[in-house]
Amino acid sequence: MPQFKQFPLPDTAEGLTEAEILTWHVKPGDSVKVNDIIVEIETAKAAVELPCPWDGVVTELLVQVGQTVEVGVPIITIDLDPSGAAAPAAPAAVPATNGTPAEEGRVANLVGYGPKTGAAKRRARKDAPVPVPAAAVAPAPVAAPAPAPVRAPAPVVVEPVALGGYVPLAKPPVRKLAKDLGVDLRVLSGSGPGGVITREDVEQATAPAPAAAPSVVDSGARERRVPIKGVRKATAQAMVDSAFTAPHVTEFLTIDVTPMMELRARLKNAPEFRGVKLTPLAFAAKAVLLAARRTPDVNATWDAAAQEIVYKDYVHLGIAAATPRGLVVPKVRDADRLSLRELAEALDGLATVAREGKTTPADMAGGTFTITNVGVFGVDTGTPIINPGEVAILALGAIRDMPWVVDGAVVPRKVCQLALSFDHRVVDGQQGSQFLADVGALLADPGVALTY
Repeated sequence: MPQFKQFPLPDTAEGLTEAEILTWHVKPGDSVKVNDIIVEIETAKAAVELPCPWDGVVTELLVQVGQTVEVGVPIITIDLDPSGAAAPAAPAAVPATNGTPAEEGRVANLVGYGPKTGAAKRRARKDAPVPVPAAAVAPAPVAAPAPAPVRAPAPVVVEPVALGGYVPLAKPPVRKLAKDLGVDLRVLSGSGPGGVITREDVEQATAPAPAAAPSVVDSGARERRVPIKGVRKATAQAMVDSAFTAPHVTEFLTIDVTPMMELRARLKNAPEFRGVKLTPLAFAAKAVLLAARRTPDVNATWDAAAQEIVYKDYVHLGIAAATPRGLVVPKVRDADRLSLRELAEALDGLATVAREGKTTPADMAGGTFTITNVGVFGVDTGTPIINPGEVAILALGAIRDMPWVVDGAVVPRKVCQLALSFDHRVVDGQQGSQFLADVGALLADPGVALTY
């Protein structure tokens, strides 16, 4: 017989509480196998594809595209035994409904939960009439028994405990909508089957009363509202936490990077760099990794709970990347162990994955230092906010042709501005200044790397 099972939204990253349904890859009636991709969701960190945990046939999609779902809420129902024989129907004289005992003790249940041996129970609604046992009511004589009406399966309803005794009936997406709109479900009357509160009920409660004669022109048609969720919501919270937790200090340095650009031009024609996308960011990353050896303070973590500063003997280098879904910061693991060529290839790979929206939560976890390349937008510099869990971040500005004094003469040179923000709890002014000066020296004269 059919064996229905519901798949709840899992926690795809540590601490995940909710996610938005981006795309369903299946529909009711589709056959699925273990590890088939069934849905793509957007968490607070990235877009993630969820595989199917079972073999079977999809019977129902419980959540629509665009809805935000809390972790643990069922999102899809799958029949694990679609070829099984159908369960015998109850006699027409004793129709079985949800929560009503049927012949020989069999109970019809909510769709997706299979047969149960005991009588189903349901929380009583406030002010609802007390049901009278069927045995206490004498049946009225009829000329001929009417056929039992076909009743649609009752919706799966999650009823969390609420204060005040009365728990309104509503599906999780409706509860989420009510929470977002500030509507108290306990004051609404549900128009759905069995008194279930629907999305329309919630929206109706927030609909403004019609105005007789508006005195001003409605500007709503010229405005666009976008819910704060997913990557944008997580980024906003992380930036607020960092800005109001770590005391930021930002220092600036303007440098002549003409020698670095000349070295880049030579290396691009070298056989060992053929086919490699060698960008100024790769040189800046290499300079950061070398400079961090002399100033390990910038590659540390402030552990407030343990009251310790944790110094790292490795560098997981984060690169801030703008994507259609918002800002993400994927990491190059153990970047300090890579050659310039390997680093350039890793950075190119990160950028490609980020543009495709395929950066996973694991790719963004555990960074120790971050570079944000604002120069690609034609910006000279900025005051970057430190990535949570780190103590420093470097902004790389645009490289421009500018007048520069060389040996007493003003000549055109390739000039770039750097900005370093650091956590003053961990990095003092001396360490921050030394690190920034080292990065600048390595970019202004790459041969300095031989002295490290």
